[in-house]
Order: sequence, then structure tokens, then C-alpha cells
Amino acid sequence: MSELWQLSATELARRVRTREVSAREAAQSALLRLDAVNPLINAVVAHRPDWVLEQADSVDRAIARGEDPGPLAGVPVTTKINTDHAGFATTNGTRLQENLVAEVNSPAVDNLQKAGAVLLGRSNSPTFALRWFTSNQVHGRTLNPRDPSLTPGGSSGGGAAAVTAGIGQIALGTDIGGSIRYPAYACGIHGLRPTFGRVPAFNASSPERPIGAQLMSATGPMARTVPDLRLGLVALAAPDLRDPWYLPMPLEGRAVPLRAALCLRPGGLQIVKEVEHALLDAAQRLRDAGWRVDEIDDTPSMREAAQLQERLWLGDGFEALADSVARDGDPGAQAVVNAARLKVKDLPADVISRSLVRRTSLLREWRLFLDQYAVVLMPVSAELPFPDDLDQQGAAGFDRVWEAQLTMRALPAMGLPGLAVTTQLVNGVPVGVQIVAAHYREDLCLLAGEAIEARGTPLSPVMPVTPLTSLTPRV
Repeated sequence: MSELWQLSATELARRVRTREVSAREAAQSALLRLDAVNPLINAVVAHRPDWVLEQADSVDRAIARGEDPGPLAGVPVTTKINTDHAGFATTNGTRLQENLVAEVNSPAVDNLQKAGAVLLGRSNSPTFALRWFTSNQVHGRTLNPRDPSLTPGGSSGGGAAAVTAGIGQIALGTDIGGSIRYPAYACGIHGLRPTFGRVPAFNASSPERPIGAQLMSATGPMARTVPDLRLGLVALAAPDLRDPWYLPMPLEGRAVPLRAALCLRPGGLQIVKEVEHALLDAAQRLRDAGWRVDEIDDTPSMREAAQLQERLWLGDGFEALADSVARDGDPGAQAVVNAARLKVKDLPADVISRSLVRRTSLLREWRLFLDQYAVVLMPVSAELPFPDDLDQQGAAGFDRVWEAQLTMRALPAMGLPGLAVTTQLVNGVPVGVQIVAAHYREDLCLLAGEAIEARGTPLSPVMPVTPLTSLTPRV
């Protein structure tokens, strides 16, 4: 029982479903692992062991009655603190929401439970999910299990750190600017940002989001294996009428030629040699698996897409966000607001309508482009995972982070799916690649991802490196 936390979600669900092990045994193993390593990384910031075991017992009873427990039978999954999970506060990492207890689950959390998952606990996130780093004044700092001097990524940094350290097989994340893909990259696991509209989303605890945020945000899984991501997507993509943007599209699309494009420097992005080597290696892995890979100079409109993402995100409700950040007082969130203010000050009054019109043109360009290729291989980030809090090291530090994350910022503007696949360690530091496909073709991302994964990934789960600093909230 004690080693069940090491299994993949796919294997654990199989064993639970066939009654080789019980869901309770899997839950007990997960809780023991959480107790052993979470104090070192502060990835999970709230959990209730008794309730975890009650969920597991419910799965076991369903199996005993001969019922189908669902694709995630007994699999421990963490949920993010910006997503409604009934009975827990949707803190979003801010002191302004410490007591905002959700009365009902979000669609994603409901779908996980319906699929037989055991909800293990709440994963940490930066204040208002604003950074590619994970700390806040409510729950404290999350550390990267592989190297505490590096960011665990953000905003789903707690979930990625948890999965990497063996706290749950899958983590629920959200992504409006890389918040699934980048934490997976930084921690050395995999993360899937689904197509906009693929996974239903809604927080009953909070007001409706501005239209720009609605059109760019996606909810998806992080995991240690690509098959586990596929399993998580199957569960999360179940319908829910509360999300008007949801579309019940097939999870498997039509067969297409295995043709990939390799773009080393989309939008003229300057990448470090380690990232270039990882991309060239991933391209060769695809060729070895029978794919045709064409190197291309550029993709459509990456820079303009990133600018559209900024405008759709910042052009509506920025002053309200800035006011909330000021009242919360988190220095990381304030650094983002200070830098963003310079981008907002000259925006026209009709910036949202203009951006939505231009977005239509970019969508057309990308759809035509992606009709030529099953997938496009490109950087997750221009750099290896950043030193923690680099974005707070003055204007130069923030600008370095902002530029390196070009693809993280650009792709959500078109609502495209993206898969971050970890491939190797460089002197102990994770590196990987990003796979992009056409709308609702996550199956192609995962197909290419499996071919890359099959030829080597960093060992996980890992025992976290002992941190040198306290993880208690700084107030």
C-alpha cells in the first residue's frame, strides 16, 4: 500500500477497478506521501484526511455493487485554489478571499468526482493567479521539488510541484497565459492546456469574468505521464450546462498525416542553447517514431497574438484588479500590476472590440496554417526554468521573464490547445518542448507527446530537495 503513490494514474485506476487494491489503500498511501513531503515544498495548502478516505470508501462501495467507478477510479487528484471546490475557500491566493468558501463545485471538480477521482487537497497558486511564480500572503511559498532555487512555475505551481513530488497522480490547473504549461515545464512533468471550450468552467463563488478572460482561459490536467493526461482530459471534458462556451466535441478527430512543423524561434524569440537542443532532440524523436518533421522559419502572427492577449486581459477591468492587488499587498502581484500599467495607459477606449475583430483574423490564419500540419513543435519558454522571484528583480528581471514567455502569452489569444512535454534534465534543471495543434485536436498533441515521452523523460516522482528557507506565509 505504501508505494501506491508512485504508480501512474492509469495503472492505479486499473488496479482499483479490478480490486487488486482498494481506493482506500490508494488514498491512505497518498495521504502518507503528502504528510512526508508537503512540509518541504508547501504544494498542498488545505486538505481533510477524513473526507479523502470517505471519498475513497464511496468508490470502493460502487465497485463492490458492480458499478463502473469511472475512468479515474480511486486516483488522488489535487484542485487549484482559484477553482471552486465545495467546502473549501476559493482564496485565489489573496487575503481578500480567505473566507470565500465555495458552496458548490466548479464543473471541472464535479467532473473529476463523477469520474471516480479522490480529491486529495487544494494546490497553491500566486495571488490572483498573476505570475509564473507561486507565492502569496495567505498560504506562503511553494518550492520546486527538483531545485528550491527555481520557480515551480505559476500560476498552477502548487499542483505541478505536488505531482512531481508524488502528492497525487494528477493536478487540476488553469491556463490563461501558460499557467498549466509553464509549471509542468518548470517541474519536469507534463501539462495540457485544452482548447478553449473543451473543459467546462464556472466559479459560482465569484462574479462573471470579463469577456477577454473568458475567451482565453482553459482548465486542464498536469501529470507525470502522457496517458495520464489523456485520462484526465476524458474526465474533465464531460458536459456541464453552466458553461455556455462548452462544446461537446469528439476527443478523437479524423486521421491526418503524421506531419509536424518545428519552429525554433517563433516570432523571432531568442532561445538559449539548451532549449534549442531540446527542440531538435524532440524533433528527432518524432522522426524516429515515423513522423515527418519540417523545420519552418516562423508561425503566423506570434507577436501580434501576444499583444492581443495583453489587450484582452488588461483592457477590461484592469483598474479593479489593480485596486484589489493594492489592498492585498502581495509584492509579486504588485510587480505585475506595475509593469502592466505601462501597457494599459495608452489603450483606446474600444480596445476590446478592436481586439476581438483582429482575433478573428488571427484565428483564420492559424486554422489555415494548422491544416498543413498535425502539430507544431515550439519552445515552452525561451529559457530554462527561472530563478525564483526573477520577476521581482527590477524592470530588467520582469522584462526578461515577459519576453521569454512569448508562446505562453500568445497561444491563449486564439484558444489553441498546447501540451508541455518534459524531455530531460540539464544539470538537474528540467527542459522540454511545447506541442500545438488545431482546435479540439488535443488527441494529436497527445499522440506526438507519447512519441516524445517514449524516448526518455526525467525520473519522477522525486523526493524534494530540502529547502533552506521557511515556507510559512509572510504577512
